[in-house]
Amino acid sequence: MGTDEGGLSRLQHPRFARAYASAVEGMNRRGGTDHRRTLLAPLHGTVIEIGAGDGSAFGLYPDAVTQVLALEPEDFLRARAQENAASAPVPVTVLAAAAEQIPAADASADAVVTSLVLCSVADQAAVLAEIHRVLRPGGTLAFYEHVRSRHRLLAKAEDLLTPAWGRIAGGCHPNRDTLSAITAAGLTLRDSRRFGFAVHPLVPPVAHILGHASRPEMLRST
Repeated sequence: MGTDEGGLSRLQHPRFARAYASAVEGMNRRGGTDHRRTLLAPLHGTVIEIGAGDGSAFGLYPDAVTQVLALEPEDFLRARAQENAASAPVPVTVLAAAAEQIPAADASADAVVTSLVLCSVADQAAVLAEIHRVLRPGGTLAFYEHVRSRHRLLAKAEDLLTPAWGRIAGGCHPNRDTLSAITAAGLTLRDSRRFGFAVHPLVPPVAHILGHASRPEMLRST
Protein backbone atom coordinates (compact mmCIF):
# COMPACT_ATOMS: atom_id res chain seq x y z
CA MET A 1 0.00 0.00 0.00
CA GLY A 2 2.44 2.70 1.22
CA THR A 3 2.01 5.79 -0.89
CA ASP A 4 0.22 3.95 -3.73
CA GLU A 5 -2.82 6.04 -4.59
CA GLY A 6 -4.86 3.03 -5.67
CA GLY A 7 -4.23 1.34 -2.35
CA LEU A 8 -5.33 4.45 -0.47
CA SER A 9 -8.54 4.97 -2.42
CA ARG A 10 -10.58 2.79 -0.04
CA LEU A 11 -9.51 5.06 2.83
CA GLN A 12 -11.08 8.18 1.37
CA HIS A 13 -14.07 9.31 3.44
CA PRO A 14 -14.58 12.93 2.37
CA ARG A 15 -17.89 13.55 4.15
CA PHE A 16 -16.68 12.08 7.42
CA ALA A 17 -13.32 13.85 7.08
CA ARG A 18 -15.00 17.24 6.79
CA ALA A 19 -17.33 16.48 9.69
CA TYR A 20 -14.38 15.39 11.82
CA ALA A 21 -12.35 18.48 10.93
CA SER A 22 -15.33 20.64 11.89
CA ALA A 23 -15.83 18.85 15.22
CA VAL A 24 -12.22 18.44 16.33
CA GLU A 25 -11.77 22.01 17.58
CA GLY A 26 -14.63 21.54 20.03
CA MET A 27 -13.27 18.15 21.07
CA ASN A 28 -9.89 19.73 21.73
CA ARG A 29 -11.39 22.54 23.83
CA ARG A 30 -13.32 20.04 25.97
CA GLY A 31 -10.24 18.01 26.83
CA GLY A 32 -8.73 16.55 23.67
CA THR A 33 -5.75 18.91 23.71
CA ASP A 34 -4.96 18.12 27.34
CA HIS A 35 -5.23 14.40 26.59
CA ARG A 36 -2.82 14.67 23.66
CA ARG A 37 -0.39 16.81 25.64
CA THR A 38 -0.25 14.10 28.34
CA LEU A 39 0.14 11.46 25.65
CA LEU A 40 3.09 13.15 23.95
CA ALA A 41 4.96 14.58 26.95
CA PRO A 42 7.29 11.58 27.55
CA LEU A 43 8.35 11.18 23.91
CA HIS A 44 11.73 11.91 22.39
CA GLY A 45 13.73 11.31 19.24
CA THR A 46 12.12 10.06 16.03
CA VAL A 47 8.33 9.68 16.15
CA ILE A 48 5.82 8.19 13.69
CA GLU A 49 2.25 9.43 14.08
CA ILE A 50 -0.32 7.15 12.47
CA GLY A 51 -3.59 8.61 11.24
CA ALA A 52 -2.55 12.16 12.03
CA GLY A 53 -5.92 13.59 10.98
CA ASP A 54 -5.79 17.36 10.71
CA GLY A 55 -2.53 17.58 12.65
CA SER A 56 -4.05 18.67 15.95
CA ALA A 57 -1.18 17.06 17.84
CA PHE A 58 1.68 18.69 15.96
CA GLY A 59 1.88 21.78 18.16
CA LEU A 60 2.03 19.68 21.32
CA TYR A 61 5.21 17.69 20.68
CA PRO A 62 7.93 18.34 23.29
CA ASP A 63 11.36 19.73 22.38
CA ALA A 64 12.93 16.30 22.97
CA VAL A 65 11.26 15.07 19.75
CA THR A 66 13.66 15.60 16.84
CA GLN A 67 11.37 14.68 13.95
CA VAL A 68 7.86 13.42 13.26
CA LEU A 69 6.74 11.31 10.31
CA ALA A 70 2.97 11.83 10.16
CA LEU A 71 0.85 9.43 8.10
CA GLU A 72 -2.63 10.38 6.93
CA PRO A 73 -4.31 8.51 4.05
CA GLU A 74 -7.39 10.75 3.72
CA ASP A 75 -6.80 13.59 1.25
CA PHE A 76 -8.82 16.34 2.94
CA LEU A 77 -7.40 15.72 6.41
CA ARG A 78 -3.86 15.37 5.04
CA ALA A 79 -4.10 18.82 3.46
CA ARG A 80 -5.10 20.24 6.86
CA ALA A 81 -2.23 18.37 8.49
CA GLN A 82 0.27 19.79 6.03
CA GLU A 83 -0.89 23.29 6.91
CA ASN A 84 -0.44 22.60 10.63
CA ALA A 85 2.95 20.98 10.05
CA ALA A 86 4.30 24.28 8.74
CA SER A 87 3.87 25.94 12.15
CA ALA A 88 4.81 22.97 14.35
CA PRO A 89 7.59 23.47 16.92
CA VAL A 90 9.35 20.30 15.72
CA PRO A 91 10.06 19.11 12.15
CA VAL A 92 7.01 17.26 10.77
CA THR A 93 6.80 15.44 7.44
CA VAL A 94 3.29 14.48 6.32
CA LEU A 95 2.88 11.55 3.95
CA ALA A 96 -0.04 9.81 2.24
CA ALA A 97 0.24 6.37 3.79
CA ALA A 98 -1.84 3.88 5.73
CA ALA A 99 -1.10 2.16 9.02
CA GLU A 100 -1.09 -1.32 7.51
CA GLN A 101 2.17 -0.57 5.68
CA ILE A 102 4.24 2.04 7.48
CA PRO A 103 6.92 3.55 5.20
CA ALA A 104 9.75 3.17 7.70
CA ALA A 105 12.58 0.71 8.30
CA ASP A 106 12.55 -1.94 10.99
CA ALA A 107 13.40 -0.65 14.49
CA SER A 108 13.76 2.92 13.22
CA ALA A 109 11.34 4.81 15.51
CA ASP A 110 11.73 5.85 19.12
CA ALA A 111 7.96 6.17 19.39
CA VAL A 112 4.74 5.59 17.48
CA VAL A 113 1.63 7.65 18.25
CA THR A 114 -1.96 6.58 17.66
CA SER A 115 -4.69 9.06 18.51
CA LEU A 116 -8.29 7.97 17.86
CA VAL A 117 -7.18 5.81 14.95
CA LEU A 118 -6.97 2.14 16.05
CA CYS A 119 -10.77 2.10 16.11
CA SER A 120 -10.86 2.70 12.36
CA VAL A 121 -8.16 0.51 10.83
CA ALA A 122 -9.42 -2.51 8.95
CA ASP A 123 -7.07 -5.01 10.62
CA GLN A 124 -6.03 -3.90 14.09
CA ALA A 125 -3.68 -6.85 14.64
CA ALA A 126 -1.85 -6.18 11.36
CA VAL A 127 -1.40 -2.50 12.24
CA LEU A 128 -0.07 -3.32 15.69
CA ALA A 129 2.36 -5.79 14.11
CA GLU A 130 3.60 -2.96 11.89
CA ILE A 131 3.98 -0.72 14.93
CA HIS A 132 5.99 -3.44 16.66
CA ARG A 133 8.17 -3.76 13.54
CA VAL A 134 9.11 -0.08 13.25
CA LEU A 135 9.68 0.51 16.97
CA ARG A 136 13.22 0.10 18.21
CA PRO A 137 13.60 -2.25 21.19
CA GLY A 138 12.50 -0.23 24.20
CA GLY A 139 10.58 2.19 21.96
CA THR A 140 7.19 3.56 22.96
CA LEU A 141 3.67 3.19 21.61
CA ALA A 142 1.68 6.20 22.85
CA PHE A 143 -2.04 5.46 22.49
CA TYR A 144 -5.21 7.53 22.98
CA GLU A 145 -8.27 5.60 21.83
CA HIS A 146 -11.97 5.12 22.46
CA VAL A 147 -12.80 1.52 23.35
CA ARG A 148 -15.52 -0.97 24.17
CA SER A 149 -17.60 -0.25 27.26
CA ARG A 150 -17.23 -2.42 30.36
CA HIS A 151 -20.98 -2.17 30.93
CA ARG A 152 -22.65 -5.22 29.42
CA LEU A 153 -25.69 -3.46 27.98
CA LEU A 154 -23.67 -0.57 26.56
CA ALA A 155 -21.17 -2.99 25.04
CA LYS A 156 -24.03 -4.90 23.41
CA ALA A 157 -25.39 -1.64 22.01
CA GLU A 158 -21.95 -0.85 20.60
CA ASP A 159 -21.86 -4.26 18.92
CA LEU A 160 -25.23 -3.59 17.30
CA LEU A 161 -24.24 -0.08 16.25
CA THR A 162 -20.84 -0.93 14.76
CA PRO A 163 -21.84 -2.06 11.22
CA ALA A 164 -23.91 1.06 10.49
CA TRP A 165 -21.59 3.41 12.37
CA GLY A 166 -18.57 2.14 10.48
CA ARG A 167 -20.19 3.00 7.15
CA ILE A 168 -20.83 6.62 8.10
CA ALA A 169 -17.85 7.27 10.36
CA GLY A 170 -14.83 6.34 8.31
CA GLY A 171 -14.72 2.69 9.37
CA CYS A 172 -14.87 3.40 13.10
CA HIS A 173 -15.51 0.42 15.41
CA PRO A 174 -16.80 1.62 18.80
CA ASN A 175 -16.64 -1.89 20.28
CA ARG A 176 -12.93 -2.77 20.09
CA ASP A 177 -10.92 -4.00 23.08
CA THR A 178 -7.83 -2.10 21.98
CA LEU A 179 -5.84 -2.48 25.18
CA SER A 180 -5.97 -6.27 24.91
CA ALA A 181 -4.94 -6.02 21.25
CA ILE A 182 -1.91 -3.92 22.20
CA THR A 183 -0.63 -6.49 24.67
CA ALA A 184 -1.47 -9.36 22.30
CA ALA A 185 0.85 -7.71 19.76
CA GLY A 186 3.81 -8.28 22.07
CA LEU A 187 3.98 -4.78 23.51
CA THR A 188 4.50 -4.31 27.24
CA LEU A 189 2.06 -2.00 28.98
CA ARG A 190 3.77 0.75 31.01
CA ASP A 191 0.81 2.88 32.03
CA SER A 192 -2.82 3.27 31.08
CA ARG A 193 -5.85 5.10 32.39
CA ARG A 194 -9.47 4.67 31.41
CA PHE A 195 -11.98 7.52 31.42
CA GLY A 196 -15.21 8.72 29.87
CA PHE A 197 -15.08 11.44 27.23
CA ALA A 198 -17.82 12.93 25.03
CA VAL A 199 -16.74 13.82 21.51
CA HIS A 200 -19.72 16.20 21.21
CA PRO A 201 -21.74 18.08 23.85
CA LEU A 202 -24.92 16.27 22.79
CA VAL A 203 -23.32 12.81 22.87
CA PRO A 204 -22.90 10.84 26.12
CA PRO A 205 -19.35 10.04 27.26
CA VAL A 206 -17.83 6.82 25.98
CA ALA A 207 -14.87 4.84 27.30
CA HIS A 208 -11.39 6.03 26.31
CA ILE A 209 -7.92 4.80 27.19
CA LEU A 210 -4.68 6.79 27.25
CA GLY A 211 -1.29 5.33 27.97
CA HIS A 212 2.07 4.03 26.86
CA ALA A 213 3.44 0.60 25.96
CA SER A 214 6.91 -0.52 24.94
CA ARG A 215 8.48 -2.93 22.51
CA PRO A 216 10.47 -5.25 24.78
CA GLU A 217 14.23 -4.82 24.88
CA MET A 218 16.21 -7.46 23.03
CA LEU A 219 17.69 -10.10 25.28
CA ARG A 220 21.46 -10.14 25.33
CA SER A 221 23.10 -13.44 24.61
CA THR A 222 25.31 -14.86 27.33
